Amino acid sequence: MYFNADETVSIEILRAMYNAGIKAVEYTNRGEAALNNFKKLVEIRNAEMSEMLLGVGTIKNLQQAEDYISVGADFMVSPGFVKKVADKANSIGMLYAPGCMTPTEIIAAENNGVTFIKLFPGNMLGPDFLSSIKEIFPKLLFMPTGGVDTTKENIETWFKAGVCAVGMGSKLISKKLMEARDYITIEESTKQVLSLIQSIKK
Repeated sequence: MYFNADETVSIEILRAMYNAGIKAVEYTNRGEAALNNFKKLVEIRNAEMSEMLLGVGTIKNLQQAEDYISVGADFMVSPGFVKKVADKANSIGMLYAPGCMTPTEIIAAENNGVTFIKLFPGNMLGPDFLSSIKEIFPKLLFMPTGGVDTTKENIETWFKAGVCAVGMGSKLISKKLMEARDYITIEESTKQVLSLIQSIKK
């Protein structure tokens, strides 16, 4: 997941992610440029990356959801559970992943048709939290975001706790790399992390 106000930087990061083997990218709804940048990303994806799922993050209300659905978002992610967004996603068969950090929030999401939970903030909750609650929610998929490191130890601990995926943002696409427009390093680092995840999942 990432955001950059510059359209060209946003496009080149998406290409780097795709070239590294990433098949799902969350572009974050932050800043005035986000929606217009996302429209362009969808165009590029449609032209060059047919296998890529392109979603939007930090959706906090129904209007934002409708704005991004109208320009081609494949899925939506929120920092918290928003019932109106869940209802909208359900009505069109779209994946919606709300951020949850308590069993109460997870239950509310599950009772509103959500099947994919973003554990957020992951660095506050930790793998032990998921290990403790996983059996209560056997039908749900979990993905931590926020503080997931690129180290084998950290990623392995999360997968052992029962996640189906890990969400990475600034640990992989740092502000420094974006400012330097160092797309090669972003691509290579992403390849290394993907290889690490594949070896852990085996």
